[in-house]
Parts: sequence; structure tokens; C-alpha cells
Amino acid sequence: MDIHIEHKDISLSTLKMQDAEELFNLTEQSRHYLRQWLPWLDQIKKVEDTRTFIKYTLIQNAENKSINVAINYNEQIVGIAGFNELDWNNGIAKIGYWLAEEYQGKGIMLRVVKALIDHAFCTLNLNKVEIRVAEQNSKSRNIPIRLGFVEEGCIRQAEKLYDHYVDHIVYGVLAAEWEKPTEN
Repeated sequence: MDIHIEHKDISLSTLKMQDAEELFNLTEQSRHYLRQWLPWLDQIKKVEDTRTFIKYTLIQNAENKSINVAINYNEQIVGIAGFNELDWNNGIAKIGYWLAEEYQGKGIMLRVVKALIDHAFCTLNLNKVEIRVAEQNSKSRNIPIRLGFVEEGCIRQAEKLYDHYVDHIVYGVLAAEWEKPTEN
């Protein structure tokens, strides 16, 4: 899997078992912030839990069910992004992402998501990309809005975050609507 990104300080890489400690430490450092929006943090308590996640991710990637990659900024892991689900029957990829708080506001995630969309349409030949975001998560909602996605609706109480439910806003963009990168 090679998802191309055009930015000198940012790269995407397939997760490797040797990334476990770095990724776990990033999760630990970001735990309080990420807990607002991600339901899985209580399942990641030690490095071995991160290894289990990486192993699962590699299996899902090999079976073409999902593609998740490390986001590297200046050669260190700063988050995770990818296609949490690949629906080959309907030609739909569902993008998910998270970025450590200290790396936000640098345009990293906007570039990463754009690269994922280009990959979905130009390499995987899919028809649609969806992003579902908690209604109150304005930073994450800003990504599909800035990339020209259409707000398709709200799924009420779509996800349980520890002690409460959150609504998800669904954004979508079709291949026919996406401006494909030009060949040099």
C-alpha cells in the first residue's frame, strides 16, 4: 500500500509492529484530549494492546477490509488515518482519523485526508468517500467541509463515548465531484 502525499514534512506509512511503543506513547500523551471523541482509549492500557491493534490492522489491510496508516510528521508518528471500512460492493470508503493535539493547526490532517481521497478515487477506483464525525467535534468537521464534501445528514446517538452518546454528522463526496490531481 502506497498512498502518496505531496508535502515534504508529512508521510504516511503502513503500521509495523516496531511502531507499537511509539504509537502507545503518543496515545498515552494524547489520552485526555482524544477521550472527548474516541471510544477505544480504555482498551489501550499497555504497549501490548497497541501491538494487538497493529496486528488487527495488518490483517484487515491484507484482507482489503480497511487501510490504516501512521501519519508521520518530521519522521515521527503523530496520528493515525485511513479507511476504517472499504465497502467494495458499493464502492465506498469510510475515512477515520486522529491527530495528537500538539500537531493540530498545521494543516497536517487536511493534507492527509486529501491524499486518502485521491487514493480512493484514483487508485482504488471507488465511487464515494464518507466521513462521519461527532456533531460537537468542530475541528474534525472542518476537514470534510474544507475539502468540499456534502453534509448528508445526522445519525442520532450513533456512538457511545463512555458515559454518553453522540450524534454523527455524515459527509460524503463522489468521485465525479472530486477534482483529480493532474499528472506531471
